[in-house]
Amino acid sequence: MPTTASTKRGRPGYDQQSVLMIAVDVFNRHGYDATSMGILAENLGISKSAIYHHVPSKGDLLKLALDHALGGLEAILDRPEAQTGSADARLEFVLRETISVLVERLPFVTLLLRLRGNTEIERDALARRRTFDHKVAALISAARDEGSLRQDIDPRTVTRLLFGTINSIVEWYKPGGSLSPEKLADDVITMVFHGLHVPD
Repeated sequence: MPTTASTKRGRPGYDQQSVLMIAVDVFNRHGYDATSMGILAENLGISKSAIYHHVPSKGDLLKLALDHALGGLEAILDRPEAQTGSADARLEFVLRETISVLVERLPFVTLLLRLRGNTEIERDALARRRTFDHKVAALISAARDEGSLRQDIDPRTVTRLLFGTINSIVEWYKPGGSLSPEKLADDVITMVFHGLHVPD
């Protein structure tokens, strides 16, 4: 295949983003620890040295991926809708947007949720995730205190069940299927705020 100015031999049309997308898929299939640069090169169909043209190390790929997942989640809390209004309305907004980010960046959030904390990059990402989780937990407590949420369930239980429900989406949701992201968010919100009982 002839080379051109835009396609270099050994790097067939890849840019950093396309390398990152494939790397995240490989990390999710094999586990980050078990993925070598050789395995990445094999999946990319290029040499290991060609990967280094795009990133200095496997760890840099992981950091880029985790920043993409966490950046989307953290940006939600900076939105005006997450900062003003009743705690109940802010909580619903944050939950809807969290599901939206999860679906939009599904492979990246999947990688985040599967971290083991074996490297400094992973530990830093887990710390950022805990900060996000704590802020959402504070919203749950605020909604409970203002009387929007029921008082008879321990708020720690509510928080754990809520995060468990949303985080489980990465294990079964198939983008492009019959369940749209909007309907998914609607269903989760209905379950969280109204349960399974038929309204009177």
